[in-house]
Amino acid sequence: MAENDIGFDTLAIHAGAQPDPTTGARATPIYQTTSYVFESVDHAASLFGLQAFGNIYTRIGNPTCAVLEERVAALEGGTAALAVASGHAAQLVTLHALMAPGDELVAANKLYGGSINQFTHSFKNFGWNVKWADADDPASFAAAITDKTKAIFIESIANPGGVITDIAAIAKVAKDANIPLIVDNTMATPYLIRPFEHGADIVVHSATKFLGGHGNSIAGVIVDGGTFPFAGDKRYPMLSEPREEYQGMILAETFGNFAFAIACRVLGLRDLGPALSPMNAFLVLTGIETLSLRMQRHCENAQKVAEYLSAHDKVSWVSYPGLAGDRYHGLAQQYCPKGAGAVFTFGLAGGYDAGVSLVSNLKLFSHLANIGDTRSLVIHPASTTHRQLTDAQKTAAGAGPDVVRLSVGIENVEDIIADLEQALSA
Repeated sequence: MAENDIGFDTLAIHAGAQPDPTTGARATPIYQTTSYVFESVDHAASLFGLQAFGNIYTRIGNPTCAVLEERVAALEGGTAALAVASGHAAQLVTLHALMAPGDELVAANKLYGGSINQFTHSFKNFGWNVKWADADDPASFAAAITDKTKAIFIESIANPGGVITDIAAIAKVAKDANIPLIVDNTMATPYLIRPFEHGADIVVHSATKFLGGHGNSIAGVIVDGGTFPFAGDKRYPMLSEPREEYQGMILAETFGNFAFAIACRVLGLRDLGPALSPMNAFLVLTGIETLSLRMQRHCENAQKVAEYLSAHDKVSWVSYPGLAGDRYHGLAQQYCPKGAGAVFTFGLAGGYDAGVSLVSNLKLFSHLANIGDTRSLVIHPASTTHRQLTDAQKTAAGAGPDVVRLSVGIENVEDIIADLEQALSA
């Protein structure tokens, strides 16, 4: 049976995995080892020369991580994937393969606060610069592109606002400029949105969130869509120029439609070193097996919670694309008809102080800096995840002073709403 004929739920359980050939273990083993014995001197040479695939050192690749990589690639419809230590590591390794000092990235202004901070500050140390575009205005991306632009970066569903990005419209801008489009698909997961179907070239995940889904492991994944023509494009020398460390090999010519994933592994992960632990790969794999079941419940619960809050007299607004009157409702129906996700924001009439008070009075909700857990989570972004940003940046990112972000879990929705009710009453 061809992989594209296999259903999503089946892929989530089986893709990349086989019974262990030595022990017969059905669950993917945790290969907790640093290195691997070579069959011969020639075998070792072929592995180091990229003339054969296999295991060398767990910083570069690991059998448990390999199953995770193949599974996420299959779910996203990509050609290959690379698992790394976190979502931030996925962004770093991705851009390392594309950018050089002085290059620019055009990014949507509606992003996770940590990404805004990483792009604005940390990447300056590499000489990488960011230009911000309006996530709601594809033309603003075109206007920000210069001859130094090497990539466009957006989120499919933006954190914290839960707003839907018009991926296809921005993909057209990227294609017209012949620049790869990177989509962070953390909030949607491939169950709700598959960005490659809408023109993305590269997908990244914080697998810490919904893919793992249980708040017990940090991980990131890079997925190569195999669509961007790197071969011969001198703007991307790591892929299109001979690599001295691999005897003049040109990765884009040798590896074709999965060359980007190879470059991230053998040029980025190899030297930058943000390797994913086999234990965390195992935990994320286990979480993915129930991804569709969890996402269904997440979305059902979030819809009911958003409807409840939108009718509450102490709530001034709710931003959830599942609501019929929401600005992004049409895009939600277009891109994610199965549900609008589990994360959204709302504003309290009492502003900043009311937001702080609410999170202090909730009991079932956990007040912490994470999303995508089975448990319901809450945070006040302006005082936490987006604290480093200016007031203008906070507002632009959907994290103004009155904003409260919910990540609605899979508990009984009546209990979730009752907790909100008692906290709002307090």
